[in-house]
Amino acid sequence: MLGTFVLSEGYYDAYYAKAQKLRRLILEQTQNILKDYDFILMPTTPSSAFKIGDKIDDPVSMYLADIFTVQANLTGMPALSLPFGRDDNNLPFGIQFMAGKFQEGKLLSFANSLL
Repeated sequence: MLGTFVLSEGYYDAYYAKAQKLRRLILEQTQNILKDYDFILMPTTPSSAFKIGDKIDDPVSMYLADIFTVQANLTGMPALSLPFGRDDNNLPFGIQFMAGKFQEGKLLSFANSLL
């Protein structure tokens, strides 16, 4: 419903056009980084995994758990996440690598070399 509201007459410029401008800026900055580097390394999530059911009553917290994966989605760049370790409570956490457009083979090869 929110998407319909935002795209309705009178709201296009206020929301959609601004979001597209921001998306373009994120894409340009990501491309600038990848001119000098093969990959961008970042955490997959802001914290280690949470136990099943821990965040069921906090949908915002659950949504924010994948905030670091949004950049790849907005830019259309390939990215992958690999398990990286465990925290003090033995819960897993991962790292994410992002590559330039059409660099999936290079990204998969690099990830395979880490396993």
